[in-house]
Amino acid sequence: MRIVLGVGGGIAAYKVASLLRLFTEAGHDVTVVPTEASTRFIGTATWEALSGNPVSNSVFDDVHLVNHVRLGHEADLVVVAPATADLLAKAATGQAGDLLTNTLLMAHGPVLFAPAMHTEMWQHAATRANVETLRSRGAAVLEPASGRLTGADSGPGRLPEPQVIFDAAMALLQGQGDYQLPLAGRTVTISAGGTREPLDPVRFLGNRSSGKQGVALAVAARNAGASVRLLAAHMDVPPPAGVEVVRVETALELREAALHAAAVSDVVIMSAAVADFRPAEVSDTKIKKRDDTADPVITLVRNPDILQELVEQRTAGAAAAGQLIVGFAAETGDSQGDVLAYAEAKLQRKGCDLLVVNHVGTDKVFGQDSNSVVILSRSGSEPQEASGTKTEVSEAIIRRISFELNRVSL
Repeated sequence: MRIVLGVGGGIAAYKVASLLRLFTEAGHDVTVVPTEASTRFIGTATWEALSGNPVSNSVFDDVHLVNHVRLGHEADLVVVAPATADLLAKAATGQAGDLLTNTLLMAHGPVLFAPAMHTEMWQHAATRANVETLRSRGAAVLEPASGRLTGADSGPGRLPEPQVIFDAAMALLQGQGDYQLPLAGRTVTISAGGTREPLDPVRFLGNRSSGKQGVALAVAARNAGASVRLLAAHMDVPPPAGVEVVRVETALELREAALHAAAVSDVVIMSAAVADFRPAEVSDTKIKKRDDTADPVITLVRNPDILQELVEQRTAGAAAAGQLIVGFAAETGDSQGDVLAYAEAKLQRKGCDLLVVNHVGTDKVFGQDSNSVVILSRSGSEPQEASGTKTEVSEAIIRRISFELNRVSL
């Protein structure tokens, strides 16, 4: 594929060299078009060496090739990274002062912006309006990452990691028709992993959850354009790049983090395996095994129902209107009923919008790389099955969530 890689004038331009490498190693033909300001950070020689193509930012270079028209016409994809506040404003207002902005006006294929700027700039009403304008025209604008910025400041405004931008770009190339990322501009909170309830300083009550499904959901939501917050309990896998991570251990810690995050989220996905019970008392010292004492008796108390509280918080008006809440149910059948019967009852009891049902067992779901789920809807629509790798299942769940959000907003 032919890709035009526009480079804006920000300190984050140095990261774009890694993005260019990802594109070229995947076999794409990349033409880099830097702004004049960006060449103060990274010189054109670097871009030429890494891309294997000549680099220019002037409409007066190689005039006989009519580059200001040709590049946009021929490109299968245009990616702008870092997309500074200035570049977003120029693109939104249709300015054509250099080769990159001319190319954007002539682009026939999908266009992806990866913003990077100071937090106040990103949150300014003018920038937000420019982003909405670009998205309304079909461009994909990623949410910036949160973290350390230039200097001592921290917050949303970091350039997403190169792999995140690459994944989003590949998703656009594989798409058809509408190039808008389905969750662009949305905030998604996802819980993942298994909670641990301490018995003493060295022991805990836990479960078999590896966190693989929750991490796969975070990647799928991120690739769909969402700003993702991952509430990470114990996980056997690392969190993905390009998402905000909040570490938790116990069900009570997860409850506090979830209620706080949900108040500013469009979607909440509770995929973590949350302990139903915790020890009534936690020993300050290690419980000793002694021949002269009786075996300890551990009394358990119920943990709060986080999913139900999230629904109640939304009903009370603390969360944004139109928020979608998705629960997970790890179920087994017994003589009293099958997996779906128990799941349907749980869906009605909890009050969430969607319930993703796993049939679990000692050799199913937990720690595995594949999964098979059924998605139930409180609206009464037909159950939807999804199976395959946990990545494929997550993509199916995110597609269903996108559909539900769009259906509600109509």
